[in-house]
Amino acid sequence: MGSDHTQDCPFFFSKPADAIVPSGWRGPFPVKTAELHHEVELVIALSKGGANIPASDAASMIFGFAVGIDLTRRDLQSEAKKMGRPWDMAKGFDHSAPIGALVKGLPPRTGPITLTIDGGLRQSGDVKDMIWSPAEIIAALSGYVQLAPGDLIFTGTPAGVGAVHRGQTLRATIAAAEPLEISFDY
Repeated sequence: MGSDHTQDCPFFFSKPADAIVPSGWRGPFPVKTAELHHEVELVIALSKGGANIPASDAASMIFGFAVGIDLTRRDLQSEAKKMGRPWDMAKGFDHSAPIGALVKGLPPRTGPITLTIDGGLRQSGDVKDMIWSPAEIIAALSGYVQLAPGDLIFTGTPAGVGAVHRGQTLRATIAAAEPLEISFDY
């Protein structure tokens, strides 16, 4: 998305519990936005918690994985960035973190990750091309906050992020997991 991926550490934001919605969800288009964007992502579910976890120990904390969609009110995010303000409300809002069914075990190291809208391919990548591994992401995040069992970590997105409009259906897939499908009412 145009940022410097050579930086020393990934960056993080949080979403509220009511951001999570399951596959099959059909709901309202988010309020306070004219520019909603999709970002398909690998999601890691934790079975253990802790702080300052070394990357070498991080895999032992993973319960499983799924495909998810990080929804962003891009217009609110752009305005907040321009004004030097936090962009919590651009990322952490109701129904902003759809997630597919969890698969128990470690996430795949390679395999496709895709997102379509109304059948048209919008994002396509391979998890082997992630900038940071799940273990590195867990280790970095645990340096900022105490992680807990049940935490879900969305890990980043391939190229192709773009707009979502009222009435559209999004379908996200990742290797070895059930697809995720959501729809927005008009």
